[in-house]
Amino acid sequence: MKILVTGGTGYIGSHTVIELMAAGYEVISIDNYANSSPDRIRRIREITGQTLLNYPIDLCDMEATSEVFQKHTDIEGIIHFAAFMSVEESVKHPLKYYHNNLESLHTILSLSKRFGIKHLVYSSSCSVYGNVTRLPVTEFTPLQAAVSPYANTKLIGEQIIEAVAATEISTNFVLLRYFNPVGAHISGKNGEYPGNKPFNLLPIMVEVADGTRQEFTVYGTDYETRDGTCVRDYIHVSDIASAHILALQYLFEGKNTERIEVFNLGSGNGVTIREMIEAFETVNQLKLRYQFGAKRTGDVAAIYADCTKANKVLGWIPRFTLNDMVKSAWLWQQTLNNLSS
Repeated sequence: MKILVTGGTGYIGSHTVIELMAAGYEVISIDNYANSSPDRIRRIREITGQTLLNYPIDLCDMEATSEVFQKHTDIEGIIHFAAFMSVEESVKHPLKYYHNNLESLHTILSLSKRFGIKHLVYSSSCSVYGNVTRLPVTEFTPLQAAVSPYANTKLIGEQIIEAVAATEISTNFVLLRYFNPVGAHISGKNGEYPGNKPFNLLPIMVEVADGTRQEFTVYGTDYETRDGTCVRDYIHVSDIASAHILALQYLFEGKNTERIEVFNLGSGNGVTIREMIEAFETVNQLKLRYQFGAKRTGDVAAIYADCTKANKVLGWIPRFTLNDMVKSAWLWQQTLNNLSS
């Protein structure tokens, strides 16, 4: 089967491409390298022995994207990743996020309708839950007001899918609400793209560890958590990737009972910022320089998942531990350092 992955050279997208190829799927990608590089194709080839066909176009360009669909009328399913994903950047540049994240989804849904594509997995986020009042978060947890433009684009994206699925498109959907993807491929040959300024905790910690930056800031020490810092549910990127393959198979086999199915993807364990720092320092035998700062706009105090549904229905069980996450992230950075030396 041929699968289209949008954002296939991005962080999560490239790891999913690797898993898809390993599972025997034919994969094509649309990615304009806004958050990646053509070098990602070489990395995928080193790991899989296969060359990814990527079309470097903007998904907001309906005409250019439709040409890809016309060339590949045998696409059986789509995994839609392509989106900007930084909470901090979205607060500073909301129009950039609303345009890119929603217009690209509009393009994909319109072309799925036109070309009769029946199966689509949508990359959503735990941020759609907002500031939750009860933990852990299940798929039935009420969705609260979004606390950042990024989160709102994911929430609106889900609402758009619900509307079109109810009225004008025959596609079946799986919405994967994942928590905090981190880490790198266990080979050390693929990880987060180094060309962009990182906004997330682990890649920032890695930069401090290798001297790229002097120190980092822990935002907020007086949250109502066990040590005052934010609690997050970190999940290895390759575990996130494998869930997308299981979701596709679930749709292909017609096991879904609803037109839209929602699954949480996380480890099920909340980890504080302080605990993440301690894990990184212990596993990699390094000391990190950091300071404490005020709370940051758009951050929720604590969130972690109940993934029982994904475990039981999809058969998805995370393979990697927190130690694996911090170890693989540092291994990836060492790979990059060796290439530049």
